[in-house]
Amino acid sequence: MGDPRKTQKHYEGPKKPWEKTRLESEKALKKLYGLKNKKELWRTETILRKKRNNARKLLALKLEIRLQREKELLGSLYTMGILEKDAKLDDVLSLSVESVLERRLQTIVWRKGLALTPIQARQFITHGHIAINGRKVDAPSLLVKREDEKSINYWKDKMVLEQPEPVKTKKTGEEEFKEALPDEEQKEETVAKTVEKETSEKEVEKKEKEVKQEKTGSEKKEEKEKPETDKKKKAEKEIKPVQKTEEKKEKKEEKVDTEDKKGDANE
Repeated sequence: MGDPRKTQKHYEGPKKPWEKTRLESEKALKKLYGLKNKKELWRTETILRKKRNNARKLLALKLEIRLQREKELLGSLYTMGILEKDAKLDDVLSLSVESVLERRLQTIVWRKGLALTPIQARQFITHGHIAINGRKVDAPSLLVKREDEKSINYWKDKMVLEQPEPVKTKKTGEEEFKEALPDEEQKEETVAKTVEKETSEKEVEKKEKEVKQEKTGSEKKEEKEKPETDKKKKAEKEIKPVQKTEEKKEKKEEKVDTEDKKGDANE
């Protein structure tokens, strides 16, 4: 029997405790069903392992003995709510850990909507707010029978459920980048805007080129006209002194003629 103060283990640990895939799956199940530790998970695994071993042993027995014990095994699993009435031994061998975890009182309270989360369901049970058939129960790992599932309810007063505030988590760079990406409508608008900008820029460039071409053409014309105007100016400058000398000569001749006329008159 052993010392009552040192109870025997009701579970068997894994043979490979540091296997990566098993550790990840156990972590996911522990988070999903709100388990306190991995011992609770290993306890359900041992229950399932024993049921499978019994099914394998029954398959090795004679037909008459197997039929009798098969009914007992399938009947016990039916009352636990793990299997249906039409189940067979092959169904027992194909069971998973989730099928046993779904029959825990903690998960049923959560599934029925008496608690918002599995952790909250565990808290209600341990604090004595859940009852089965009008009797208070404080064991979240209790495997509920099919008959007792409908009679699960609050103990005395109904609990008020408040929605928890969303926890703010830090966003990764990829999530921020995806959120920053525009929607399809915004994409179409941005594409249309970019096309309009490009067309307007092209038109402005064309106008600038035309203006530059006009300026260059006018400059070339001015350059062509400049030498002609310079030649005209030079010719005018050359003509002006000749005209002045001729005018001076004419004035001198007029003076000489007037003096001659005066001399003739005096005589």
